[in-house]
Amino acid sequence: MNSKARNPQRRKPTPSAVERPAAPTRARAAKPAPAPPAAAHWTFLSNHTHVLVCLAAKPDSILRDVAAQVGITERAVQRIVADLEAGGVLQRERDGRRNRYRLALEAHLRHPLEEHCRIGDLLGLVLGRAGS
Repeated sequence: MNSKARNPQRRKPTPSAVERPAAPTRARAAKPAPAPPAAAHWTFLSNHTHVLVCLAAKPDSILRDVAAQVGITERAVQRIVADLEAGGVLQRERDGRRNRYRLALEAHLRHPLEEHCRIGDLLGLVLGRAGS
């Protein structure tokens, strides 16, 4: 038998696997909130509604914070805010270096099944405020 036959138990680890220094770590942006449990993979309200609820509760919110609360990316929140602004549901106002969001509470919901309801009615129900 060949004395140099391969024996997997006697193999030496390769230097690249052992001596490689750890890669430097970078600070990462805030991650979205964890997804709900697998059994609850859907919700009754859309992400557009979730963003509206967050901005109604705190009109001077930073969109990064809204994204973390809703559990979506900051870019998705920016698109939703643009949609809501184009639909006349909210107005963005500059306040120094920050934005402040004013909601059109008298605006009606868009779907034919809910168009009899106002944005203020929905937010009042979700936020627990009567007559918002």
